[in-house]
Order: sequence, then structure tokens, then C-alpha cells
Amino acid sequence: MTVLLVLVGGAIGAPLRYLIDRAVQDRRDSLFPWGTFSVNLIGCLVLGALSGAGTALASPLFVLLGTGFCGALTTYSTFAYETVRLAERGAYFFAAMNVVVSVCAGLIATVSTYAAVHALFG
Repeated sequence: MTVLLVLVGGAIGAPLRYLIDRAVQDRRDSLFPWGTFSVNLIGCLVLGALSGAGTALASPLFVLLGTGFCGALTTYSTFAYETVRLAERGAYFFAAMNVVVSVCAGLIATVSTYAAVHALFG
């Protein structure tokens, strides 16, 4: 049953990741990978909220949304690849900002949604 929940969550998260990435990136005329940044930030917000709910959230729901959906929605490998690609193109500022902004924004998003939801439901 757990594997099925992960598969269902992933089946929703993966295409959504592609659609969000394309929708955001197509609207930006920038070297910065805004699409990947957006999906990773959304994933951090969702996972922070799920984690903040703690025991108020049933384990199967966490597996579906946290592991399946967020696991397929977010992408560390693309983040790393795009950072390397920026550096190879000589866009060192964008490469460095991708790392700094992505890590800082992801941590802030996760911690803040965790704290907010935990205060409400924890």
C-alpha cells in the first residue's frame, strides 16, 4: 500500500513539476532557472506544512503528499545540473545566486511553514 501511495503522489507531482517549470521559465528572459527554483520552493512550503502538522496528519497522507508528491515535484539533480551549466557558460553570478538563493529560500520556506502549521495543529 505504501508503494502505491508513493506512485500516485509521484504521478501527480512529476507532470506538475514539468508544467510549472515550463510556465514559469517561458515567462522569464533570464539565465536564472526560475522554473526549477519555483518548484523547489513550492515543495519546501508543502513539505514544511506537512511536517508541521505532525501527528495531526495521518501517515498514509504524509507518504502520498510528502514522499510521493513532493519527491516528484522537487528536483535536486536539476538544480545541480542548472548550476553547473550556468558556471560552464561563464554566468558565475547566476550560478552562485542559484545556490545561495535556492538553499536560503528553501530553508526559510520549510521552517516558516513548519512553524506556522505546527502552531496551529501541533
